[in-house]
Amino acid sequence: MQAFKEPETNRSDRPSLGIRLLHALGKEPDWAEMTDEELAAFSEAENRKRMSPFARVITGRPRRGVDIRWQDLTLPGRKLRLRVYRAGGPRSGSNRLPLVVHVHGGGFVGTAVQSDWINSHLAAQLPAVIVSVEHRLLAPETPLSGPVDDGWDVLQTLVRDAAEWGVDPDRVAVFGESTGALISALAAIRGRDCGLRLRAQVLANPCVDLTPTLYDYPSMAQYGESPTLTKTQMELFCRLAIPAGTDSRPLSPLYAENLSSLAPALVIVPTFDPVSDQGRLYAERLRDAGTPARLTEYRGATHAFLSMPNVVPQAKPARAEILAFLRDRLS
Repeated sequence: MQAFKEPETNRSDRPSLGIRLLHALGKEPDWAEMTDEELAAFSEAENRKRMSPFARVITGRPRRGVDIRWQDLTLPGRKLRLRVYRAGGPRSGSNRLPLVVHVHGGGFVGTAVQSDWINSHLAAQLPAVIVSVEHRLLAPETPLSGPVDDGWDVLQTLVRDAAEWGVDPDRVAVFGESTGALISALAAIRGRDCGLRLRAQVLANPCVDLTPTLYDYPSMAQYGESPTLTKTQMELFCRLAIPAGTDSRPLSPLYAENLSSLAPALVIVPTFDPVSDQGRLYAERLRDAGTPARLTEYRGATHAFLSMPNVVPQAKPARAEILAFLRDRLS
């Protein structure tokens, strides 16, 4: 792997005032000492907050005129909830629309609701059907292989049942944030191997290296105490994601043997982020393998900034870039 130069810090690298205030007002749990029961309680309470009307102050209001509803999807051995976004009501005409399968971030916490702002705008402006996967969260009994399968199984099912969903199976993209970007990147690789042709992949603040080398990146050292993601959180994440004795490379897209012939990628990297170097290196690896990959860095933006448009101003230009990229690829 190529070594990165130590990033320089200047005022433009600092997170927004809103993020700094939220960080100062909040109290970070003791991730290292958190018990299984405390983790379950924390995840449930945090997701209730993210689903509450008050959270819109941070996560942004959905675009008007977009129908947003939950829909259950039965898969082998389990049932998942999907959050479906359609402009103009449940069915907006006889023409099939493009499909974007979105996967939210969070790992051991998170919900599709936190992404209502960006997904509703994409649904209206592409236009497209956006389906966000309420995947299983990491827990002692649910390693990362579970949510990875959730993302892949939903993608396969929606493409197979495209007529039922009113989508065009030849115009499909994946879009993931953080852990969701890892799930989306792996889905793009599996899709290529299975003959499922994607038009695009959007990977926002991707975490794509879960091997022990993830702690060696300069960005992890420099931003390991960032307001929205810390090194200690990453340690808990990896402990849950990769059971002891398990090889982490198959769940690390950065270490995939073959990254050629994949859907063109847009890699969005906020600079004030412990995993920013992972996104930079993954875009480079894609390009080296012959897969078109655009890397865009948003200076001063923090991890998960697309879910916080009202406190991180860089979310709006990033949304515009994602919209333009998907519109071009899904036309």
